[in-house]
Amino acid sequence: MLKIIVCGAMGRMGINIANIVKNDPKTKISGAVEMKGHELIGKAVTGKVKLVDDLKQVINDGDVVIDFTGSRATIEHLIIAEEAKKPFIVGATGFSAAELKQIRNTSSKIPCVMAPNWSVGMNLLFNMVGRMAETFEDYDVEIIETHHNRKKDAPSGTAYRLAENIAGAMGAGKMVFGRKGKEAGRNPGEIAIHAVRGGGVIGDHMVLFAGEDERIEIIHRAHSRQCFGNGAVRAAKWVVSKPAGLYDMKDVLNLR
Repeated sequence: MLKIIVCGAMGRMGINIANIVKNDPKTKISGAVEMKGHELIGKAVTGKVKLVDDLKQVINDGDVVIDFTGSRATIEHLIIAEEAKKPFIVGATGFSAAELKQIRNTSSKIPCVMAPNWSVGMNLLFNMVGRMAETFEDYDVEIIETHHNRKKDAPSGTAYRLAENIAGAMGAGKMVFGRKGKEAGRNPGEIAIHAVRGGGVIGDHMVLFAGEDERIEIIHRAHSRQCFGNGAVRAAKWVVSKPAGLYDMKDVLNLR
């Protein structure tokens, strides 16, 4: 049975992952971590597992760490996992260049999976838009992402990844973020990303390929966070048998 430690255990994704693991006979929660000062520290939060405020207290109780905290806490937890030689799932987004360098350096010593989006459907879409961009090379590309009003980073990591895959397939592509002013007309080769924030939207992404005589709109909507949790747990099962390295969901789903 795979023993999973969840960091950010009382957040939306942490609770979601705990429920998925609980209903999977091949996995169990062996550790639950939250930030210092959380009101449930020291109390049992799933089965007999008590919530702690330091990953070091439980790192040796698990086979793999799933982290859905924030970028700063993720780096702290990653260092602890490296010392204990535990595989790591990087669930956060919005990392700085220095933080991304730290993740790459650490992944040379332990296996890590990092993804801007854990949905299986979205990762299939990542693959699809690259192929479409090869065909629609002269079409205008716009990406519109919508999330709840509490999301801190914009645009979403998912929107960036969609744009990167399209730019790679086109062989070029300047990213533009929103438009404003009298000189806001579209230039050839641009990939525009627009971020919308409102209400409790979990995550919607639309990719628009617009030609002179037709347009193609591809939309992915997350109806619940379970699609992300399912992907993260699937990645955790996959990564435990892999050598050190930085992987993503394309590796997990064998889409390369």
